[in-house]
Amino acid sequence: MSDIDAVIAQLPKAELHIHIEGSLEPELLFALAKRNNVRLAYPDVETLRRAYAFTNLQDFLDLYYQGMSVLLKEADFYDLAMAYFRKAASQTVRYVEFFFDPQGHTARGVAFETVLAGLTRAQADAEAQLGLHSRMIMCFLRHLDEADAERTLDQALKHKEKIIGVGLDSSEVGHPPSKFKRVFRRARDEGFLLVAHAGEEGPPEYVWEAIDVLGVDRIDHGNRSLEDPVLVKRLAKDGLALTVCPLSNLRLCVVRDMKQHPLRRLMDAGLNVTINSDDPAYFGGYMNENFAAVAAALTLSAGELTAIARNGFAASFMPDVEKQHVLVPLN
Repeated sequence: MSDIDAVIAQLPKAELHIHIEGSLEPELLFALAKRNNVRLAYPDVETLRRAYAFTNLQDFLDLYYQGMSVLLKEADFYDLAMAYFRKAASQTVRYVEFFFDPQGHTARGVAFETVLAGLTRAQADAEAQLGLHSRMIMCFLRHLDEADAERTLDQALKHKEKIIGVGLDSSEVGHPPSKFKRVFRRARDEGFLLVAHAGEEGPPEYVWEAIDVLGVDRIDHGNRSLEDPVLVKRLAKDGLALTVCPLSNLRLCVVRDMKQHPLRRLMDAGLNVTINSDDPAYFGGYMNENFAAVAAALTLSAGELTAIARNGFAASFMPDVEKQHVLVPLN
């Protein structure tokens, strides 16, 4: 193990951009399919893994939504989340804010409450057994219309104490953040914190809309912000955090080579960047693998990696008292 790998292995981390459904490893997917008598399009784990040759975001999403088909019961969502929490804890992740996609489940006849029950039970067990604390962010699927998002928000209002924020994910191009301005305004009025995927495949204009139309507290991805110098200055001035996902960007061909990844340029521009795993079961790595990939490709120092880890906690939605407790060892 190299010196940098040793630093990464022991570095306390906060993960702010993880789709819990995207942590569904093929082995668990097949186990749940068997348990629930779901017929899959792939005969075995290795054949499924070979399908993870994505050329863009939509290639991935098509497979991602197929994978969801095995998630039917409370126990399935519990097993999904606990598997991720165990992996995260083994990589010294101390705090997580994870996304879930209720519309991807309710459209299949799975009750909102079933999803929530499994996830919240796993959260409680992860805290008790692993010392890993987490909070939940509900995402709207942007390829659906705003009325569908409104109905999903209606369902979430009965469970506000369990959901800290709302986000926006799925197919980005052709679905600008402004498409959801009314439901985001309503979510803000109801007390939810706001995030949105923007500037992954979509243009810098989508980042502007996420900031000025939706009023987000954090940008998910944001890579293409670098194409707009005025936007870069705005992000730096406001200190608005970007949840960057290196291996995701590589596997979805947002970058062709990790040495071309914009993380260092974002840092050099004074932007508040964090490192995250996005959909780790599909993209070849969890938090440590993402840290290691950019550390090697961009020659990041131990000090720079520690600063990025510190950013993760600072940009989180945990109360300030909790932040201070975890930030002290990283100062």
